[in-house]
Amino acid sequence: LLMVLLAILFLDLAVYGQHVAFHKVPLLWRLHRMHHADLDIDVTTGLRFHPGEIVLSMVIKFAAIAVLGAPPVAVLLFEIILASTAMFNHSNLRLGLGLDALLRRVIVTPDMHRVHHSVLRSETDSNFGFNVPWWDRLFGTYRAQPTAGHEAMQIGLPIFRSKRDLRIDRMLVQPFIGTGSVGLEGGH
Repeated sequence: LLMVLLAILFLDLAVYGQHVAFHKVPLLWRLHRMHHADLDIDVTTGLRFHPGEIVLSMVIKFAAIAVLGAPPVAVLLFEIILASTAMFNHSNLRLGLGLDALLRRVIVTPDMHRVHHSVLRSETDSNFGFNVPWWDRLFGTYRAQPTAGHEAMQIGLPIFRSKRDLRIDRMLVQPFIGTGSVGLEGGH
């Protein structure tokens, strides 16, 4: 049981590290920005990833599993937890300040993760965790609230904001579209 719990935590740390890398490495950001281009965060945002990112994510997770020698039951449980929390923390569910403050000590809440989908780079480059908030707190990437507040904050990217940009054919080519200025991408 202890090995299963430790494996789940290690895999969660690996996914946190992967998420940070997808924001910090320009080539990886080009793949990941499809996820951040959504203008209305909801459970479907948790499914919105470029196929290239999905494949690369699988390779990274397989490597983490191999390095750890994680028991199959730990991998299965981790994937169930990850899929569930991805839907939960991308939902537009409002928990109330008291309940949210209590829950975000042990799990990533929708309000906590919503900050990560802000158009402001300082907010986008925070709250990378999916399952537990501890990695963000440990590595200094935790941000409690958005500057503008949850009601006024703008979701998405400064680029890719038109209806045309949000069609599936356009989203699939987003990694290959330059902007001419890194600053237009929120500094990534």
